[in-house]
Amino acid sequence: MAFGAYERRGRVVISGINTSELEVLREEEKIALLREIQETGSKSARDRLIQGNLRLVLSVIQRFTGRGEEIDDLFQIGVVGLIKAINNFDLSKEVRFSTYCVPMIAGELRRHLRDCTHVKVSRSLRDLAYKAIQAREKLTLENQREPDIGEIAEAIGEKREAVVIALESISDPISLYEPVAADSGGSGDQLCVIDQIGDTTDVDSRMDEILIRDAIQALGEREKDILYKRFLQGKTQMEVAGEIGISQAQVSRLEKNAIKRIKSSVQL
Repeated sequence: MAFGAYERRGRVVISGINTSELEVLREEEKIALLREIQETGSKSARDRLIQGNLRLVLSVIQRFTGRGEEIDDLFQIGVVGLIKAINNFDLSKEVRFSTYCVPMIAGELRRHLRDCTHVKVSRSLRDLAYKAIQAREKLTLENQREPDIGEIAEAIGEKREAVVIALESISDPISLYEPVAADSGGSGDQLCVIDQIGDTTDVDSRMDEILIRDAIQALGEREKDILYKRFLQGKTQMEVAGEIGISQAQVSRLEKNAIKRIKSSVQL
């Protein structure tokens, strides 16, 4: 399935089709088509259901534009998510198809952007993130809704904080000029991410940075190596222990002592 997309007078056109002219199905029509697909395998019903939800796909992909991806590529990925939603929708659940469909489309887009990212993430974090994503998709299918972080963490036997960190590590970076809210002052201006970042160029912050840097430099090479692997590369204590040839308990002790010395040096 290949699509070309461009804008014409404010309207998005895909493969020469003005999306504003696409059929928009009512919920009862969607359910009837889903039932026909599941009972008879009707190709015409499937095609009509896909066509009748293309505008929904287009609305979802708007959240993912501006990240270096062509809109027609995003659209194709979104349609894949739509098809997966059609294939997996459970008619016995009392849930609207669009409510189920949106997170499935968004999930497919996130997976595509995640796999294409150039940001390096440690293997342990990436593995945990993939495990969490698989659990999220499984729970979405079972409950016909997107689960919260607590439910995902419980399903994979991990702490909630660990799941949040893992998922954040593979999330897509946003521009500093991404709008986040309208100015409450009534000016009509938008507040951007950069507006919410504190100024770290003051004297106290610079002094703290210098003290911390000096404290780290005063550590032994093994301690510095452990901190680098743990907090910059995101590796577990077990992984670090295997790399440098000592026990996990020794890594834990050296790490705690190093952090204690740094805190003591800067009087934190």
